[in-house]
Order: sequence, then C-alpha cells, then structure tokens
Amino acid sequence: MKKILEFLNYKIPLGEDASITVQIILLLIFVLIITAYILKIVRNIVTKKLPGNDKAKFVSVFNYLKWLAYVVIFLVTLQTSGVNVTAVFAASAALLIGVGLALQTLFQDIISGIFILVDQTVHAGDIIELEGKIGRIEEINLRTTRAVTIDNKVMIIPNHLYLTNTLFNWTANGEETRASVEIGVAYGSDVQLVKKLLLAAANSHSSVLKSTKAKVFFSDFGESALSFRVAFSLNNSFEVKVIQSDIRFEIDKLFRENNIKIPFPQRDIHIIDK
Repeated sequence: MKKILEFLNYKIPLGEDASITVQIILLLIFVLIITAYILKIVRNIVTKKLPGNDKAKFVSVFNYLKWLAYVVIFLVTLQTSGVNVTAVFAASAALLIGVGLALQTLFQDIISGIFILVDQTVHAGDIIELEGKIGRIEEINLRTTRAVTIDNKVMIIPNHLYLTNTLFNWTANGEETRASVEIGVAYGSDVQLVKKLLLAAANSHSSVLKSTKAKVFFSDFGESALSFRVAFSLNNSFEVKVIQSDIRFEIDKLFRENNIKIPFPQRDIHIIDK
C-alpha cells in the first residue's frame, strides 16, 4: 500500500514552480472519459429527431464544441486538484505562443465553418464564385469546403476565405440565373439588325430559357465600336462558360452571314508637318 501511495504521489515537474502527480493524471483521465461519455449521450439525445442534413451540421459544430469542453474540463480539474495552472502556463508561455500563431488560421477556418453551417450561407449543390473561380459545392466540413469546377477539378476551400472575400452564390435565389455576352460592332452598322441577330443567337441555344426573354442592351459608344450586351437566363449556371462560348460562335456566324463587322481597335493619327 505504501508503494502504491508513493507512486500516486510521485511528482512530475512541469517547470520551476509547477508539478503534477500521478494521482492527478489518473484523475484527469477518469474525468475526461466521463465527460466523453456524457457528451456522447447529449449528442445522441439532440440528434435523435433531427433530419439527416441538420444532423450532419449539428455533429460538425458539436465536434468543435466537444474539444472546447475537454479543454475547459481539463483546466478546471487541474485547478481544483491543487495544480497552479497559472504557473503551468507561465512555464510553457513561449511554446503556447508558437502553437497559437501556428493554429491561428486553423481556428479561423473552424469558426468560419461554424458560421457557414449555422447561418446557411451556402449549401451542398450551390454554385459559387470565389476569387474568380467557379465551382459546385460537394461537401461542407468544419475546416474546409470541397467544390468541383467545370473542368472536374476539386477545389479545397479554407472556410476563412468566406469571411475575407466576396462570395457570389449563383443559386441562392433558385436555379435560374442570368448571364450575358458582350460584343462590339463597327460604326455605321444597322443597330436594329444587330439586336435581332443577338437575340436569335441567344435563343438558338437549347440551354437558354425561353420563359424569360433574352434582352439586348446598347451599352456604349466605344472608341472603336458600338458596344452591345445580350443577356439571357439559364437553369444550369454551372455550364455558363460553355453556353457563352456556343453563343459567341453563333453570333460570329450570323454576323458573317449578314455582313456585320466586328472592328479592330482604331486610332486616328494626325501628322503635323512644320
């Protein structure tokens, strides 16, 4: 018995003014096991009647809060067991600062992931544009979001980018989205004919919705051309780049058939002979 007590009271130094006994270590292990068991029961009770999607989101947030609970229980147990937690932190201050700096971005990603899951900014299946890249969201995790581009490349997006950049959610208001193609024609062209041809090119594509009429805008009198923009609606915005390319091919074909010129940049040079 004496040897057991000596073993339990054996002190492990943590610094100049801090130490911990084997007894406290065993107590910490026991408390953390009980905490894990209680948290598991709480999770099962809360998620029992939740739908599948909401259950997955809650579990993601709960996993983060679980580790936070472990840290709090760990520190409280140390303090109540007589260990000077302040001295422990002081002894490992340099290490904690280094770890904190290294994990700063990780914590930003986790907190951003919680915000995304709670406020429903984006969902799986949404088409987003972030930093000029377009992708369909496949999975939202606590630290990263997985998306697939039109080229079938996988984008792993750190969640903190949602808070530090402007995010465009193309499908937040439904599957129908607007897209456009811009083009310039030579001065002197029949603008009514240009309008007719642009509408014909847009409406000829099978992916352009006929329920919402395409529109042509006379954008500007440019330096070298008359600027037009044809806008149209789609229900498959993930393929927008391909659709825009197809419509440009059709515009070029119709313009050639109707002798509408797409001009090169032009400059008038005046030479003064002194």
